[in-house]
Amino acid sequence: MSRTVLIPVAQGSEEIEAVTLIDLLRRAGLEVVVASLDGDVVTCSRGVHLVPDCSFDIALEHEYDAVILPGGLPGADHLAADERLLDLLRDMDRRQLMVGAICAAPKVLKRAGVLEGRKATSFPGVLEAEGHGKGLNQPVVRDGHIMTSRGPGTAMDFALAIIEALLGPETRQAVEAPLQRQP
Repeated sequence: MSRTVLIPVAQGSEEIEAVTLIDLLRRAGLEVVVASLDGDVVTCSRGVHLVPDCSFDIALEHEYDAVILPGGLPGADHLAADERLLDLLRDMDRRQLMVGAICAAPKVLKRAGVLEGRKATSFPGVLEAEGHGKGLNQPVVRDGHIMTSRGPGTAMDFALAIIEALLGPETRQAVEAPLQRQP
C-alpha cells in the first residue's frame, strides 16, 4: 500500500516550495495529493499557476500519512484561516502522523496548536510573530512527527528529510543522488 501525502495549497502559496515538495515526494514513490483550499487553480506568490488534483473538500474524504504545507504569502495566511485545515492538523497530531510546514506556514501549525512545547523553525520572524518564541536557525527541524523548514532555499532539504522520515534513508539517497546536489 502506497503512503499518501496531502499538500494543501492556497492563493499566494510559494511555488518553489510547493513544486519542490510535490516533485521530490512523487519521485520517492509517495502518492501526493495537491488540494486547493478554494477548489480553483492556484496563482502562486510569483504568478505561477498550479493546477490542483482536487479541492480541499474532496481531499478531506481520504486519509493521509502526512500533511505538508508550503509557505508563501498570502498563501500561509489563507491556510492559517481555514478551520477545516486546522482541524485536520490537530487530528494528525493526535494520531502522531507527520505534519510539516515550511517558510511562513509554521504559523499554521502554531495556530492549530500542534507546536506547543516543540522545537521548530520558519522564515525569520514568523514564529516569533505568532508568539512561539525564537525559531531555530536550522534548514530543517524535526521534533517527533512535526517537521519545519526555513524557506525556498531549504525546500529540497525539507522534501528529502520528509522522504527519509516516511520511507527511510535508502529511499532518500535514491531520490537525492540523481539531483546532483553539492555535498
